[in-house]
Amino acid sequence: MMAYPDLKGVIIYSDRGLQYTCQIYCDTIAKYNVIQSMNSDGGCRESMLARMKSELFYGHYDTRKLTKDELKIKIWRYFMSYWNNRRICSTNGGLPPMVKRRKYYAYREKIA
Repeated sequence: MMAYPDLKGVIIYSDRGLQYTCQIYCDTIAKYNVIQSMNSDGGCRESMLARMKSELFYGHYDTRKLTKDELKIKIWRYFMSYWNNRRICSTNGGLPPMVKRRKYYAYREKIA
């Protein structure tokens, strides 16, 4: 929340892992009026990682030959460049997450 202090009332999608169900986590997100949504059949995070593996690695790289640093760089670039800025998301009206976020902040400034 420190990175986006005005971003309240958002929805966080997670699985039912211990880190997402512990009291301190739940208290913290409640403090910022963040809504938690948990998927009962695997969770959003698992789906996102499965997508990343199929779009980034399968048929493109032999991951057994990549160094740890090469793997970290590829994953970083995938999420920070492609996923956030170019990959369409049907739940965002066909917009990548960062485009949707920019529109959200532009709208907030306009109505303020």
